[in-house]
Amino acid sequence: MKIALASDHAGFDYKQQIADHLRNDGYGVVDFGCHSSESCDYPDFVHPAAAAVAAGECDRGIVFGGSGNGEAITANRHAGIRCALCWNEETARLSRLHNDANMISFGQRMLDQSTAIKAVDIWLSTEFEGGRHIARIRGIDKLPPC
Repeated sequence: MKIALASDHAGFDYKQQIADHLRNDGYGVVDFGCHSSESCDYPDFVHPAAAAVAAGECDRGIVFGGSGNGEAITANRHAGIRCALCWNEETARLSRLHNDANMISFGQRMLDQSTAIKAVDIWLSTEFEGGRHIARIRGIDKLPPC
């Protein structure tokens, strides 16, 4: 499985740590940046990562920021992306189980590193439940009339 990663400066440390963790577990990692803790704009890095997941070039994506909110919002601008903001193991699990999230977002200022790593592992190992959730996923992708 190939995982797209992206961050801004406020999520850079977690991105690096998660990248190492994923590689050690045998995952392919595509790092879309940023590449330092110098101030930068997250859309410059999150848009290409989300586009790669939407196009099928990467199987899933993980994005990081200070809160993770802006990164999730940016990723969700792409058709076919369901990026969930995760702040613990349970939100990661439910994002896959009920929402079939193909991307997740973490706020480095919002949770400790150990929790982030556990949440990533749970997210990667949890399968979509399907069933009643399929119609809801279709509803997400269907735009209401203007």
